[in-house]
Amino acid sequence: MAATLSPMPSVRSTTFTGPRVGLLAQSKVPIIDINSKSYFWNFSGLKATNSTHSASQSPFMGIESNSFLKPLHVAKAQNRSQRSYTYTPPQASYKVAVLGAAGGIGQPLSLLIKMSPLVSSLNLYDVANVKGVCADLSHCNTPSVVSDFTGASELANCLKGANVVVIPAGVPRKPGMTRDDLFNINASIVRSLVEAVADNCPDAFIHIISNPVNSTVPIAAEVLKQKGVYDPKKLFGVTTLDVVRANTFVARKKSLKLIDVDVPVVGGHAGITILPLLSKTKPAVTFTDEEVQELTVRIQNAGTEVVEAKAGAGSATLSMAYAAARFVESSLRALDGDSDVYECTFIQSDLTELPFFASRVKLGRKGVEAVISSDLQGLTEYEQKGLEELKSELKASIDKGVAFIKQPVSA
Repeated sequence: MAATLSPMPSVRSTTFTGPRVGLLAQSKVPIIDINSKSYFWNFSGLKATNSTHSASQSPFMGIESNSFLKPLHVAKAQNRSQRSYTYTPPQASYKVAVLGAAGGIGQPLSLLIKMSPLVSSLNLYDVANVKGVCADLSHCNTPSVVSDFTGASELANCLKGANVVVIPAGVPRKPGMTRDDLFNINASIVRSLVEAVADNCPDAFIHIISNPVNSTVPIAAEVLKQKGVYDPKKLFGVTTLDVVRANTFVARKKSLKLIDVDVPVVGGHAGITILPLLSKTKPAVTFTDEEVQELTVRIQNAGTEVVEAKAGAGSATLSMAYAAARFVESSLRALDGDSDVYECTFIQSDLTELPFFASRVKLGRKGVEAVISSDLQGLTEYEQKGLEELKSELKASIDKGVAFIKQPVSA
């Protein structure tokens, strides 16, 4: 519905020091009522995009706060004698379900999703302690309505009508624990949750965060196949954290502006299966052999770096939540019709001889629209060697996930 602001009695000046408008910081800007669209910057996905969605593109503030920001970003006053303007805010129209919302990743992830202007309903599920998370988030003045669901008996209601389902459920990695150590516990959790997704919202985008992703994504695929609802274009292993880390580490190493940096990361989501393609970095930058080695190893072992730094108190929950929220936002933009959304993700793929592989893809309303095969062309000798070396380990992890579903269920 269009909203009309009542006339203001006069023109006044104010000082604005908010984030993302550095050119305007500490400057006197006249606040006037006009008839024009405003432009906000939104950094989501692999590049910055500007948008005409005013209220929607400032998720840290509610609609009321954004209405005051409009005149600061106006392109041109059409009629300065006019004392009112009309605009149509974007519609928050997507339902997102977070399964494992009370956990170390689930809580900050739910907060970040709550900030999305595209989300109308945010359903939070966990086996315990989710009511408090829901109550807390419900106080945030953003459009989405938050609901809590506890235990298996409420899972179906949580999932009904969901457009995107995000699964961070599972046990975290602890010091000395490999991703394979997580397998038996998390594999069973993912299987049961994906069965519920298949029964209640089979057309939803499914984002798998639960580790080991190299195995849990194939597990999810096999479950969906058994249920007769598998759409490989809508099942994603969230590897965005590898890209986020690569971009951050490269920007710092080369003193680049972080928002401009884009490093594709391919392969899988554990150890040497994580392969940053530093030669494909944008903007173009040169690396010494020593820098390539150092950056690659750090990106591959960044999860362990956090686990050790927390000394038994947790794993990379905050950065994972940030990366997962970025992938959710990219999915929502694609569902909403944005035709320029690209992310790296672990999917069923024919890019290599492996059945699943992480690479850059283009997202659309129906999921994966295209796999960007050019990223694997013209690799350096170091990258080509790394690609060949990761295949055996990644294949073993994929096979392990498939076998978990196909093995006979013990009585």
